[in-house]
Formats: sequence, C-alpha cells, structure tokens
Amino acid sequence: MPVKVESSPILPGLSPVCGRSIVARFDGGTMSSDGGLLALREIEQRLAIAQRLAACIPDPRSPDRVRHGLDEIIRTRMLMIAAGYEDGNDADTMRRDPMLKLAMGRLPDDADLCSQPTISRFENLPDARALLRMGRAMVDHYCQSFRQVPARIVLDIDDTFDAVHGGQQLRLFNAHHDEYGFQPIVVFDGDGRMIAAVLRPASRPKGRQIVRWLHRLITAIRANWPRVAIMLRADSHYCTPEVLRFCRARRLDYTLGVAPTSTLRKHITDLEQSTAARAAATADGQKLRRFRVFHDGAASWGRVERIVARVEAGPQGTDTRFIVTSLAGLPGRVVYQDIYCARGQAENHIKAWKTHLAADRTSCCRAAANQTRLFLHVGAYWLMWSLRSLMPRRSRWRVAQFDTLRLRLIKVAVRIEVLKTQLRLHLPRAMQDQAIFTLLLTRMTRLNL
Repeated sequence: MPVKVESSPILPGLSPVCGRSIVARFDGGTMSSDGGLLALREIEQRLAIAQRLAACIPDPRSPDRVRHGLDEIIRTRMLMIAAGYEDGNDADTMRRDPMLKLAMGRLPDDADLCSQPTISRFENLPDARALLRMGRAMVDHYCQSFRQVPARIVLDIDDTFDAVHGGQQLRLFNAHHDEYGFQPIVVFDGDGRMIAAVLRPASRPKGRQIVRWLHRLITAIRANWPRVAIMLRADSHYCTPEVLRFCRARRLDYTLGVAPTSTLRKHITDLEQSTAARAAATADGQKLRRFRVFHDGAASWGRVERIVARVEAGPQGTDTRFIVTSLAGLPGRVVYQDIYCARGQAENHIKAWKTHLAADRTSCCRAAANQTRLFLHVGAYWLMWSLRSLMPRRSRWRVAQFDTLRLRLIKVAVRIEVLKTQLRLHLPRAMQDQAIFTLLLTRMTRLNL
C-alpha cells in the first residue's frame, strides 16, 4: 500500500485545546482571504474606470506579444490597492490569488495575472499628454457618475504633504514638515466624490499656478455641464488675487479662508473685546461665538469683497477667523458654520485616500510615474466610495471608514470550487456581516453606468 505524502508540514508551536492536539497545515485547497473582491469586481465593471484610463495611453507594445492589456493592468492595481495591497511588489504573490483571478475574469487555474515588472513598466509608460488625458477622463467619469445633472456642485480644494525618501523628480524640502516631499492638490465634491489629484512640489502653490490648473478643471466640468453652478471652497492660501479674478470671470461662487491682517482686524477690534468680556462673565466657562459681516479687501484684489469674521472667546483666549465669499443675502453665521466649515469633511476624504488607500506611495523616480500612481489610487478611491454609497443611508455603514469596510467586507475567507458549468464560492458561515454583504450585491444596479 503506497504511503501518503503530506504536501505541507504541520505547523509547530500549537498547544492543545481541551486535551486534543491541533494539527494545522497550509493545505486548504483553492482558497483566498479576499472574498470581498467579488463585490469590488461588480463595482469596477459598472464604473469602467480602468477601461477609461487605458484609452488615454498609447500602447507601444506589439499586439501579438501582449499578454496583459493596459486596462487589465490598471484594473488589477486598483483592486489590489482597494484590498490593501498597495505595493506593486505584492503583485508577485497576488497574481496567483484565485479570488483576484476571478475578479479579473479568469479561472483559478488560468494563467497568472501581471507581475511587478509589468506594473512598473506601465507606471512609466504615460507621457505628459497621456497624463492630461487621464486627468480629463477622471473629470468626465465624475460628471457621468450622476444620474441627473445637478443644479449646483461644491468643489473642495486642498493639498496634503507626501514625504519622500529618495531623489524623486519634483521633490522639495518643506520647512514646516522638516522633510523632503510632494504636496499634491486634491479636489472632492461636497458628497465626497474624488475629482482630481495633481502631483506638485512641497510648497505653497502660487496664484498663477492655481488658476492655470483651475482653468483646466472648470473647462472639463463645463464641457459636460455647461450650465451647472459651481462653488469653490478652500483655505486661505488659495485666496489669491488671481483666484478671485478667475472666479469672477468664470462666474464661480467662492467661500475661501483669508489670512488675518491689520486691515481686517480693525473691523472687529470692538467685537473681540466685547466677546471676550461676555465669555469671561459666564460661569460655565463655555466658548462664545459671534460674527460680523463687512466689506473690505487687500489692495491687490482690485475690489472690495464680502468678508465674514468669526470671533470665538473662551477660557483659553480669543480666536478670530476670516473668510471671503461671493454669497450674498445669507447671514454670516450661516455662511461660516453651515457652508465654509463643511469643507472640513474634505480632511476625512484625504485621510481615506492617503491613509486607508496608501496614496502616498509615490516612490518612483520619475514624476510622470508618480502622477500615474495617483490616478490609480483615485480609481481605488472610487471603488471604495461606491461600495460605501450602496449602503443604507441611515446605517453606520454609510459613514464607515474605508479600512473598516475592507476589514469587514473584503477580507473574507472564501473557498472556490470550479465545476463544469459553474463556480461555487463558499464563504464562512460565521461571517458577521452576511446581511449587509447580501444587500450590497442586490444594490449593484443602483450604480450609474
């Protein structure tokens, strides 16, 4: 009788349970730890971001020797990033993962997916013209993600520091962070949809640079929606004379932070004093917030603007903030608290993109390759944002962080059984979130095609 040879050794160091020894081997068969890619596959098929981006890049390869199309490479990377494999080196092992193969339309026994060298060659493929087309394609995707043309959209513009540790192109020393890095500009709308990400050196952008980039962005949006009303929302270093003139020329509303100056402070000196006195007189020590609206402006602005001043006094002293806005007829408190302060949500979107999807993996030598990586991470953001948007509106899932969604719905063990006429996926019976996962799949048709 032949002796059966175990394909995998027993794992050492496991103590008994209830008097019974534990025998563990890596012999579970065709299994994966990313069963939730099943849902992300459906989302990507409906959004078609990979196909849209691939159409922007000329492929110089010989067609008869191509094993992995550009759209396949992009789709693989976006799915890997969404699942937590943000490093291109992870492709050397993930290319054999049976669930990732299924998500890419292959059977577990089919040829492996693209490798790390293939991904690296792709990242270095797009030139400046291709990158401009890819940026325009992402704006077009944003506009086409709506079922109906909105009457008004809000664009939250911000930037984030991205530390680098090599000799990458465009890197610059930033004294505030005391590191070399990039400072990409990112744009989200008021609902958290990501519209753009632009790689740039780690310095405060100048007014002309902002306007040149805004011109491309607004032109692309207006090409899809000629009559949509647009409001820009940003902090003080985007409030430059060039930006204000651009907004007025293009009929854009704006609510921008303004750095405090002596000219502005002279309007609220008495308000600061009276607010501090009132706050000191209160016994509970709570903060007191008051507002004042006036018209003034810097000499370089060319005209006066509507300024809203917010004065806040409490046990820790007095704090004053200024914003400039084109919105007329609204009380200063409403403009500041309900409109301007809502831009703070953009910080959470940046956190989701940068921290949960590792968008700061810009370690390529060439700036064009790092910009390509930003686009890949924008695509992964859309996959996760769309996943969350399918959740019930009043549930905790609708506000869950991307890492929570990944842990609960994507990192799910699955055993794959390949039959003659069907594929059977066996998910854990003890999975906590079976109901929400089932609901998620039934709502896939709600995504705009």
